[in-house]
Amino acid sequence: MGQPVEGWRRARINGLLKETGNLPLQNYISSDIGPVLREKYNVRDDGHAYGAEKTGWINNVSYMPEDDDTNYTLIALKLVEQYGRDFTPDDAAENWLMNLPLLHLCTAERVAYINLAQSVFPPESALYRNPYREWIGAQIRGDLFGYICPGDMETAAEMAWRDASISHVKNGIYGEMWIASMLAKAAVNDDMPTIIRSGMKQIPKKSRLYEELAEILSRFESGDTAEETKAYILGKYDENNQHHWCHTVSNAAIVAMGLLWGKKDFTYTMELCLTMGFDTDCNCATAGSVLGMVLGAQLLPEVWTAPLNDRVLSGVDGFGLVHISDMAARTQALAE
Repeated sequence: MGQPVEGWRRARINGLLKETGNLPLQNYISSDIGPVLREKYNVRDDGHAYGAEKTGWINNVSYMPEDDDTNYTLIALKLVEQYGRDFTPDDAAENWLMNLPLLHLCTAERVAYINLAQSVFPPESALYRNPYREWIGAQIRGDLFGYICPGDMETAAEMAWRDASISHVKNGIYGEMWIASMLAKAAVNDDMPTIIRSGMKQIPKKSRLYEELAEILSRFESGDTAEETKAYILGKYDENNQHHWCHTVSNAAIVAMGLLWGKKDFTYTMELCLTMGFDTDCNCATAGSVLGMVLGAQLLPEVWTAPLNDRVLSGVDGFGLVHISDMAARTQALAE
């Protein structure tokens, strides 16, 4: 959903959606919009950051194109299958070096990968020359650990800590712990405030992430509207500031907002996250992951699932173009 407009600012995203009749959101974004709008919004079909395939406009793909968000879910599956549920940070690091080429990683992960290749091991690999160590990279890696720990939030968060510690510190780690534990809770509970609070229980109360999530929850429970909460987030975080744009805390606030005000409506939740800008592919994917766990696969709208034809492409060794249903079955087999 958010991949082709990742890096765009809100005005550009919302302008394109409005002028193509896709706001309120109804479907994926197409680049087949005519020359006038293509020029106005600088819509391009040239290569995605990972190389061969075109950017993820829905008219260009017949499967989920490669993205770091889905790469990390699949490499976590490989991690647990190969090393077991008691994997160590060193195991996670080795798994990266053996199975995921350097240029398939971004920001904190790429720095950590280079550190690891030069024998700087966890947790120092997260710190050395790594200005991205509290960015969103780990927050998008926690899904698998939540999937395989239904109802066991502590174990999900602890697995996420082991994984995140090779590339992140502090709020960077807490973001992955929050997501993993929310997903574990979402397997057994469908109340969004409860799910979000359950994830918060696994991170330090004195952290900036906890403080921000508590603020978003408070606004929801006091009756603020989604638009009021959007205005609060946008007033605090500047989308033109690269640090704000890709930090764990700012994007976690958007995910929480989407889940709380989304009314368990998958399409509306995607709209709330997408139209905020910031890290669009990460936030849509994370909110969709949590809501998907609550709803179950059979209740996901066909408009979002059918175009991908049950396939996802990745850069993970042994997981080229694979069936999503096969990956789901292998994930379920690891659940306890």
